[in-house]
Amino acid sequence: MSEGQVLIVGAGAIGGVTAALMTDRVPRVAVIDANAAHVARLRSPGLVVELDDATRTVPIEAYESAAEVSGPFEFALITVKSAHLEEAVRPVAERDLAQTYVALGNGLVQERVSALVGADRMLAGTVELGATNLGPGRVRRTTSNPFVIGELEGAAGPRVQRLARVLETVDRVRITDNIAGQIWSKLLINSTFSGLGVVGGGLYRDVAADPVGRRALAAVWDEGYRIGVRQGLDLEQVLGIDPEELAAGGGAARRQHAIDTVIGHAGATRASMLQDVERGAVTEVDVINGAVVDRAARLGLEAPHNRAIVELVHSYERGARRPSPEHYATVLEAA
Repeated sequence: MSEGQVLIVGAGAIGGVTAALMTDRVPRVAVIDANAAHVARLRSPGLVVELDDATRTVPIEAYESAAEVSGPFEFALITVKSAHLEEAVRPVAERDLAQTYVALGNGLVQERVSALVGADRMLAGTVELGATNLGPGRVRRTTSNPFVIGELEGAAGPRVQRLARVLETVDRVRITDNIAGQIWSKLLINSTFSGLGVVGGGLYRDVAADPVGRRALAAVWDEGYRIGVRQGLDLEQVLGIDPEELAAGGGAARRQHAIDTVIGHAGATRASMLQDVERGAVTEVDVINGAVVDRAARLGLEAPHNRAIVELVHSYERGARRPSPEHYATVLEAA
């Protein structure tokens, strides 16, 4: 029987926090991560997890490759970075290690996961909690916020309910029959707050505290919001706001209140893209801000603010520039 058994593919910040909080609360949790030093520490002495004012060490069943893992699992949670998605997920799917695969990564990666595992074996979700990778064997949860999960199409069925019970061992869970709208709403958070977080080199709250950064938040959000609406998506609430509240049509006062609400929920978040830049790693900017640019192009639209973020982040990856609040103006003036 595989009921309640969970395989986590990618044990970075989000995957690591999820594995640690889920361990001993469901029948089995195992992780696959390609970082050998990280895997060794997960096994012994265990993953060190910083949670609010407490720190705990949790030994975790961990493997470097799918070839080492015995199944089956009821769910495989896909939290690996987009750059490594195919190489991480394909061997798991080829060995048929899980009944249902759950795409929880940043950006628009659902089609790629579906191509690897089959749409009928896939659920999708968004992660609103914040976490930071502190190096091999150590992570920090920075904010606590709900998972949102659902079927790719149609109403949530029994397997979504079972997944919710599993994820509730980690944080709150909301089930939706409109996961496409939820994914775009979460993309707005990532493209706007994470995008400008990496541009400026700070936390979400640091962007909002900068006058130019705050104006850039409104501009980037409005651009992505209009592209979402143009697709006919019904955008869902995210981090305490309805997406239209932060869009230009919502009025200046509502926009400022919406920014403050998001910061109240996730102000301590350090964008994973910023963490990547600081480690000298490739970021996910192409599936986050780049996804907004690509979707705009399909609709015959432009997304200059998001394009500017993509260009800046790629320059950071090359080492040509470094994150700085001075670059908020570059994004704001891109239109």
